[in-house]
Amino acid sequence: MRFGTVGGIGFLVDTAVLYTALGLGSGLYAGRVLSYLVAASGNWFLNRLWTFRDASPERPGRQWALFLVVNICGFVINYGVYAALVSSVAIVAAHPVLGVAAGALAGMTGNFFLNRSLVFRQDNRTDTTTL
Repeated sequence: MRFGTVGGIGFLVDTAVLYTALGLGSGLYAGRVLSYLVAASGNWFLNRLWTFRDASPERPGRQWALFLVVNICGFVINYGVYAALVSSVAIVAAHPVLGVAAGALAGMTGNFFLNRSLVFRQDNRTDTTTL
């Protein structure tokens, strides 16, 4: 539940940054790369503090970098769905938030399991986090 809540917040950040970048003249694709990086960084911070707060402590910089590397899998799925929809569905190109939402949902499940097992590992404590 926490991971999904953080993902929802990340979706709002992702969308806000994308529309800001588009307003400043960025294209649909470059703007989305920027918005994803900003949202992913915020998601790491919230997941570290709240979702996986019982995980073994890691140095923040190392953990953030590992989080971004691990989330490349989710990003590829997320961005691929977004790009496919923006390039082939006129309503999504006109309203990119639809592509952001579809991409976020597509990448979320894999990201949860990868993050739980690789980034926010439990140290012999009961894992109470839920999707």
